[in-house]
Amino acid sequence: MKKRVEIAQLLAQPPVGESVTVSGWVRAFRANRFIALNDGSGMKNIQVVVDYENLEEDILKNINFHSCISVTGQLVASQGSGQNVEILAESIEILGGSNPEEYPLQPKRQTMEFLREKAHLRMRTNTFSAVFRIRHALAFAIHKFYNDRKFYYLHTPIVTGSDAEGAGEMFRVTTLPADNPPKTDDGDINWKEDFFEKATNLTVSGQLQAEIGALALGKVYTFGPTFRAENSNTSRHLAEFWMIEPEVAFNDYEANMDLAEDFSKYLINYVLEHYRDDLEFLDKRIKDLERNMKKEDRREMGLIETLEFVVADDFARITYTEAINLLKNSKPYKKGRFEYQVEWGKDLQAEHERWLVEKKFKKPVIVRDYPKDIKAFYMRLNDDDNTVAAMDVLFPGIGEVIGGSQREERLDVLKKRMADMDIPEEELWWYLDLRKFGGAPHSGFGLGFERMILFVTGMANIRDVVPFPRTPGSAEF
Repeated sequence: MKKRVEIAQLLAQPPVGESVTVSGWVRAFRANRFIALNDGSGMKNIQVVVDYENLEEDILKNINFHSCISVTGQLVASQGSGQNVEILAESIEILGGSNPEEYPLQPKRQTMEFLREKAHLRMRTNTFSAVFRIRHALAFAIHKFYNDRKFYYLHTPIVTGSDAEGAGEMFRVTTLPADNPPKTDDGDINWKEDFFEKATNLTVSGQLQAEIGALALGKVYTFGPTFRAENSNTSRHLAEFWMIEPEVAFNDYEANMDLAEDFSKYLINYVLEHYRDDLEFLDKRIKDLERNMKKEDRREMGLIETLEFVVADDFARITYTEAINLLKNSKPYKKGRFEYQVEWGKDLQAEHERWLVEKKFKKPVIVRDYPKDIKAFYMRLNDDDNTVAAMDVLFPGIGEVIGGSQREERLDVLKKRMADMDIPEEELWWYLDLRKFGGAPHSGFGLGFERMILFVTGMANIRDVVPFPRTPGSAEF
């Protein structure tokens, strides 16, 4: 069997005049003569020219949309427009057929909702192959960014015995029978008879364990799945998603904001430099979709233009108090257009975040110094005794992408915060030990991986940037 060449490699360094073998899926078969073949290695197809005199007619009759075929032929300079080279087919083997009457996908535009129902096939479309190549690119860039800066990759637990992290509803992990769990004398579930001999859940964050690593290794990061059992069906929420959480000893929250901005720009720049073809396709896709929209509903800049603008410009930095004042002086607030209340002490909603980013500053914004009562117990209390050293990074079209803080390293202050928020010390005894024995100032943040992919790809729904979305009522594939 002749060695196969990947199509991306063939197009990058075309050995014109040589015989080559490629394999892939048929994206189109025009005029029964021109096959557009793609093997997933890149956005661009290779054109295969069919000569009926040299090929078996029975084979050609069975080549349909998304059939999988192997082609051997001479690579030549293309006689037509749209491609530089093409293959003159000398032999074609059908590796996997595709019955056009039964195949769920048709060679036409499909709705995103329909394609979510066909998640086992949607990666074969141009849109989703581009999205998932970019997902890979961002994952690789994350590890490269931190490795190049001498961070250590830490694997934190997916199963946790703590429900004190305060980041949302959690999924229970248990081996006890659901229909008749063992009970204590008081009638409560007897967790002592469970596998871990205590109540356990899927984690909502690896941050607390990452702090253990940072206070021993200096600089660590996590990159793993996290889970939240919130019954939310918005375009920004998943029940299973991935988080990147760096934690750095001796960093204050100014350094934490610098790291978050540098990290964000690095990821975007990496895709701009290495996955331009995919971005250009997605950019054109958005422009095609917006062609018939009202001008006010279209994006102000194209996808690539937006990404280049973000990496070239400094992020705006404001306090939460400044953000509230700006919102209260805004036209949407004065005209009653905000759905949610704007008030000091309340969390910013997506509509508020997007106004700050898209209307006021027209670039990413870092909001810092949030009221202590709406933030987690582990965030460092500021000198005003009213706010904490927290920060959120807000992106156009998305809202919050990163949330983080300087952590509270003072044992007495941390204990008081836990008491105020009814968090039992015995649940997090080990977390307090980190402050008792060689504690140090440290900071960190969490970046929602899928939200970053949403921004970079320009997709509208977070369910379209994860291969197999887990949402309320949906756990297929």
